[in-house]
Amino acid sequence: MATDSAGYEYDPEASHAFPDERLNRVLPELLEDPELVAYLDAQNVNAVTRKGYNDHGSKHIEIVRNRALRLYDLLKAGDVAFNGASDQGLDEADEPVIIALAATLHDIGHIVHRDDHAYYSIPLAADFLDRFLDRFYEIPAKVRVKAEVLHAILCHHTPETPLTREAGVIRVADALDMEHGRSRIPYEEGGRGINTLSSQAIRRVSLEPGDATPVMVEIEMINAAGVYQVDNLLKSKLHDSTIEDVVRIVAINTKSDDDLVERIEL
Repeated sequence: MATDSAGYEYDPEASHAFPDERLNRVLPELLEDPELVAYLDAQNVNAVTRKGYNDHGSKHIEIVRNRALRLYDLLKAGDVAFNGASDQGLDEADEPVIIALAATLHDIGHIVHRDDHAYYSIPLAADFLDRFLDRFYEIPAKVRVKAEVLHAILCHHTPETPLTREAGVIRVADALDMEHGRSRIPYEEGGRGINTLSSQAIRRVSLEPGDATPVMVEIEMINAAGVYQVDNLLKSKLHDSTIEDVVRIVAINTKSDDDLVERIEL
């Protein structure tokens, strides 16, 4: 199993396969915004404290954003074209900004309710973006960036079909936060639902350049319960994501005495 990218964090000083100057201006201010910090803390109350679900707070958002940017970088390195920013007449440099913003804001609707949270995220994110984007864009470009971010936020919810690859990256990256640490809180509090148990079965997720496709996602399971995360949750997110043909996903059960499921490939 590849391990280099398992703990990947976006590094603004690293070399990327996309123009990163605009992202590197936007991202530090985003992460230090006090309203955003409050949202990321508050959105875990309904999800974890009240409903006993896996983490949907700041750590989940950090992982999703880093994996989205990693996935995007690998796809760009593989010459995969993106259409969200370009359809709007925006620059290529706006693609990673859209991805980072959508990954960061996609779950804020949890402050209203866990159920149908993607739809509640839209007005909340729109209000935030109206204020935040003023620092970086004039009104016409601001509206178009906002449009693409909101589209990607909505389409992380499986009933909605992504129309852009930027949105597809968010949809898949959200499902790639499946490692055991995500279910630590409900598991320690006695939760034994399928989401918690299946997440506990996932030891590592790595994103690397592929041979047949630009991206190879490798998932290490330690028991067959992890199949639910891969064959149910991730598979449904990958379907109709606009990137299903350029991403290969392989899950391997590394527990030698558990041969119920040895390997899954999507």
